[in-house]
Amino acid sequence: MRTFFTIIAFVVVAGVAIFGFRGRTTTTPPIEIFPDMDRQPRYEPQGESAFFPDGRANREPVAGTVARGELRADDHLYRGGEAEGQFAAGFPGIVTREMMERGKQRFAIYCAPCHGARGDGNGITREYGMVTVPTFHSERIQQMPEGEIFNTITNGKGLMGAYAGQIPVEDRWNIIAYLRALQRSQQATVQDVPADKLSELGL
Repeated sequence: MRTFFTIIAFVVVAGVAIFGFRGRTTTTPPIEIFPDMDRQPRYEPQGESAFFPDGRANREPVAGTVARGELRADDHLYRGGEAEGQFAAGFPGIVTREMMERGKQRFAIYCAPCHGARGDGNGITREYGMVTVPTFHSERIQQMPEGEIFNTITNGKGLMGAYAGQIPVEDRWNIIAYLRALQRSQQATVQDVPADKLSELGL
């Protein structure tokens, strides 16, 4: 008999738990054992705040605030310029073999299609009507400061679009380093060959 009443009590409790209070409304908040931070004091975007005099929860950044990693105070590195406002000559660091290798790779991707693998303006785009691509071996570009070339890559010039969105800052300098080596290779003379290498040229 005791087992029978236990089973009946279990069935009643289970029935009430499953069906008994569904569909009813109540003003009493539910009991939450683990609220998981579902409700916490915070400001909503564009919300109001009684704390600040202007009543706005959103605050303007402090004047002069710069996002972490976005200061870019080095004009030579990030803008190719000098403090006097002129384009800088030279590189913002030491040119290494790793730079040259990386620059060669990036040059082949971004520059060679128009300017050609040798930088002579005879890229594949010439076959499709783009005949105004300059050669890097002209005296004008050979004499151009590295900072001005960096600026051209960054912001574009003439028919050339800006590549700031595609080529990171460091890779722009890597490309310029390779470009200078490419220019040198096309303008080299016998006098540029080391004496111990002349025999390899049959001289």
